[in-house]
Amino acid sequence: MKNFIITLVFAFVSHAFYAQGAFDKFDGQDDVTSVIVNKKMFDLMSKVKVDASDKETQQYIKLIKKLDYLKVFTTKNPKVEAEMKASAEKYVKTAGLEELMRINDGGRNVKISVKSGATDSQVRELLMYVDGAKNEETVLLSLTGNFDINEISVLTDKMQLPGGADLKKASKGKK
Repeated sequence: MKNFIITLVFAFVSHAFYAQGAFDKFDGQDDVTSVIVNKKMFDLMSKVKVDASDKETQQYIKLIKKLDYLKVFTTKNPKVEAEMKASAEKYVKTAGLEELMRINDGGRNVKISVKSGATDSQVRELLMYVDGAKNEETVLLSLTGNFDINEISVLTDKMQLPGGADLKKASKGKK
């Protein structure tokens, strides 16, 4: 029984580290722009004083308190694009994410997958892959925490994330 518990704990811990490290190979690569925001930064951002009458900023502050990690990688390099796509597809399968939606818009393919939380609209992890087309950037976005999918549009507006318009569509699509 003791060995079973140790194995179980190891499985959970290694999965948590894999989730954080699955895309780290893209950080610092030539031809890749990366933005990584961790829990500490979200905590600092949530302590900013806001105007009590600004409802959207209040929603934003409430949301970022629920976030753990945000990782965004963008590139136009075809080789790196292929690596990102393979990494995203592998991660969706191994991490147990389910497809939330797919969008094909003018040759741009967008896939948004989530790991659900306690309710249908609660999300513990969101992964978005935008396949660059016609010289547009490929985007790989990973967001972890415990948040409501309907709050995502506030985040994309305030942080001006690549692929934000596609995330907005996802938040409107799952209410």
